[in-house]
Amino acid sequence: SSEVLEAIENVIQGVLQSLAQKKAPVLTVANRTDWRNIEYKDSVGLQMIPGCTTKQIRSDCPQSARRFALMLKILSMIYKMVQSNTYATKRDIYYSDTLLFGSQSVVDQIINDISCMLKIPRRSLHVLSTTKGFVAGNLSYTEEDGTKVNCTCSATVFTVPSNVQGIKNLTSHAKFILIVEKDATFQRLLDDDFFNKVSPCIMITGRGIPDLNTRLLVRKLWDSFRIPIFTLMDADPHGVEIMCVYKYGSVSMSFEAHHLTVPSVKWLGLLPSDLERLNICKDALIPFTKQDENKLASIQKRPYIACQPLWKKELEIMAASKLKAEIQVLTSVSSDYLSRVYLPNKLQFGGWL
Repeated sequence: SSEVLEAIENVIQGVLQSLAQKKAPVLTVANRTDWRNIEYKDSVGLQMIPGCTTKQIRSDCPQSARRFALMLKILSMIYKMVQSNTYATKRDIYYSDTLLFGSQSVVDQIINDISCMLKIPRRSLHVLSTTKGFVAGNLSYTEEDGTKVNCTCSATVFTVPSNVQGIKNLTSHAKFILIVEKDATFQRLLDDDFFNKVSPCIMITGRGIPDLNTRLLVRKLWDSFRIPIFTLMDADPHGVEIMCVYKYGSVSMSFEAHHLTVPSVKWLGLLPSDLERLNICKDALIPFTKQDENKLASIQKRPYIACQPLWKKELEIMAASKLKAEIQVLTSVSSDYLSRVYLPNKLQFGGWL
């Protein structure tokens, strides 16, 4: 915490020095969304290059003065929280003054900018994000406040903890971890008692694009158990994008890649080649939209796809057919095909990439 307080004090000192010299104070932030500032490293995923381009948030410029003020406001809130050892969610910060902040996304962006500017992970700033992910299966752990969580006993779903760094005493006999893209598929596998039938496993869903806590938990489980991690996604560009976030990270959070990515993640399904192999009826597939085409084209150009010839091939099959499929398409074969046949066969015979 002393490191965080010192980092904030240095920023404020810079502002005061500028004012003392009768200059307009400026905050310098890395350009987080520019691909030119990102490099791909096999062992980490997408990470920010050391000498990346920056942008200035000036206090004397009409376009950025408001943002400058909001950054100082949130810095002061973080400073007080670290001093008093209290925590707040991003939502709490937004609701502390909705008129001032205007929208939740403004708060989210500023907190990420501050984390990047100070080079301090967000959880060390005492800012928690609201969790939307779920976990179930062969896992038990103790939360920071001493609450014991046992996912193993039942088909109950547990919310991913809001302070993943604080959980301890993780124990599991799982043979693998399965990341499921969607909540509906996750619930279906729970109903079918999948995590007990095949072999003990841990199931996680970020319910779409994963939030920070879900990504942190996947990383923590990998660090703790070093067991295979598989992903079960829709066979569409959006599903591939989500899988890449778990495996390689995202551009906007590349400054925190070391804590968030798990490069060993494997693509288990639904593969575009599976649709042909299983003779899925064309009528059950969905035609691409223009947005799908653009998303797929942008994924195919990314640096990490060049290192994955088998993934590249699957994306080419998808691009050629211009058709996509949700995991639910497997129910057209039989209602429990996913849990009874598809996943057990894939896991037994190594049908992943």
